[in-house]
Amino acid sequence: MLKNKIYNYLAGEIFKNFITILLTFTAIAWTVRAVNFLDLMIEDGFSVYIYFKYSLLNISTIVTRFVPLSFLLSMIISIAKFERQQELLILWTTGTNKIKIANIFFLIGFSIALLQIILGVIVNPLTLNKSRALLREADNIKINSVLKSGDFSDIFKGITFYIDKKSSSNELIDIFIRDSNGSLSTAVGKINNSVNTTILAKKGTVVGDKLVLYNGKIQTIDEKKTIKNINFEKTELSIKNFSTRTITQPKIQETSSIELFNCLIGKFLQNCAFKKNKKIVIENLSRRVGMPLYIPLISVISSYLLIYKKNIRYNFIRKYIVFIFAFIVLIAGEVLLRFSGFSITNFVLYFFSPLILLIILYTILLKKTMSERV
Repeated sequence: MLKNKIYNYLAGEIFKNFITILLTFTAIAWTVRAVNFLDLMIEDGFSVYIYFKYSLLNISTIVTRFVPLSFLLSMIISIAKFERQQELLILWTTGTNKIKIANIFFLIGFSIALLQIILGVIVNPLTLNKSRALLREADNIKINSVLKSGDFSDIFKGITFYIDKKSSSNELIDIFIRDSNGSLSTAVGKINNSVNTTILAKKGTVVGDKLVLYNGKIQTIDEKKTIKNINFEKTELSIKNFSTRTITQPKIQETSSIELFNCLIGKFLQNCAFKKNKKIVIENLSRRVGMPLYIPLISVISSYLLIYKKNIRYNFIRKYIVFIFAFIVLIAGEVLLRFSGFSITNFVLYFFSPLILLIILYTILLKKTMSERV
């Protein structure tokens, strides 16, 4: 019973440090990414609500990226703390087997690996797809917030705006609009067949989903290169058909794992958006499933801190040696991931390398702990 409490205490300390480090890294990285996402409001005109919701839906991907490093740091810090407070020494003097402690570390690593697999395979594609759908379905783009006075703006596909200045009441003065893809054709009946449309207006205002223009001219060029000019005192253009240059189609990291797997094995291949680039599909699936395999390996490497040497100097620097070695393993995993989609050999190497290394290191660890007891 006492040993179970001790084991729970060790596991609790490691998990507590892991969560703390992971949340710290996530908060810093999310803040940086959220600043980059400000372009959604400044350049693309999405609302504050869309911006914050989109930013929050990207948190899970940040968490997943920092799981291996956070676990490594939590293991090193926790074991160093146990050693500093003589807690490990008490365990050894009571006859606790070091390999049992190493097995606890391994179980912790295994549980965290499962967590990362769930995040990578299920949660991340779902939340990222929702964030992309949020931009795709948004209908409250604010033109006033993205049109700057004295500057050409081409945030909308096929449409260029130029506003000479804005009044204090947000009225637009001296407006130039160039439409090259027919986005304005559904708003003004007389330019339905136009291929290219240019609009000049003295002033205008945005009312709901309409741009109201006053005292201007519409010049159209149809498919037969016929030029027509229309003068107006007031006209209304619908902005519902305006689409920003923000990518709204799902990227590969936003695609479900089942869809990517079907794409890889050939099922429903005609519906696969990535059928021409299987390398990227393999790499993405490898990241979702393969990268967590390195976490139990990290737990075994960290368990080498339980081994003592008579050389006091070695005992002082061993935590740095263990950390550097484990960190190199994580970097090697990232490097192998980049090449996993190039060939079957690379793919097999990426998945089996952590498993083989884990078996080798665990066997050596087992022999060393047994020799200490003799």
